[in-house]
Amino acid sequence: MAFRKKAEFILNHKPDILIVPECEHPDKLKFGPEVQVPDDVLWFGKNLNKGLGIFSYGHFRFRLLENYNPAFRIVIPVEVTGPGINFILYAIWAYNPSDPDGCYIEQVWKALNYYEETIKDQKTILIGDFNSNTIWDKKHRLSNHSTMVKRLEDKNIFSCYHLHFNQTQGKEQHPTQYMYRHKDKPYHLDYCFVSGDLAECLTLVEVGEYDAWRSHSDHVPVMVTFK
Repeated sequence: MAFRKKAEFILNHKPDILIVPECEHPDKLKFGPEVQVPDDVLWFGKNLNKGLGIFSYGHFRFRLLENYNPAFRIVIPVEVTGPGINFILYAIWAYNPSDPDGCYIEQVWKALNYYEETIKDQKTILIGDFNSNTIWDKKHRLSNHSTMVKRLEDKNIFSCYHLHFNQTQGKEQHPTQYMYRHKDKPYHLDYCFVSGDLAECLTLVEVGEYDAWRSHSDHVPVMVTFK
């Protein structure tokens, strides 16, 4: 929350596209003069203080796909156009406390089923806070994290972090969230899944350090670079 107070720290890394869960509505984002203003913005949510922000800080432009279904909170299908490349991005903050089927991975699972025909094996990115991990599979029946990963892999879509660091789902060495900002409560909840053609262009994945980010958030950034 309060992205306006933290933007300068993540913008020091010069992102082209930035996905910010728990982000204020753009009308509330009053940045100081030292903070770069985004070139394009999409925002989704019911609470104006806590939604999902999608920001462009370069030549990329966004268009919400016509098949967007707000029932899946929050999974946003966006056409991204830019210099030399167009792709479909699914920006994710998996959180819907009003869904009796489950508020976290269940939202992503339902969205995967709904967008089945538009989630292609080329030029596709799913990125954000999935609020899920294989360690909780038993709590989520069929719609669990491992089933979701397998469903994406069957479509030739893979986790950048696990590819880059040669990691196994559920045994990640780099946490992306520290519950209540406690270092002894680490979890890996944030992901960037990409289609095989984009995976071939992957050059770097970075996960923020606890000490550098604990004063700003209980999550640390996951930064993915492509050539």
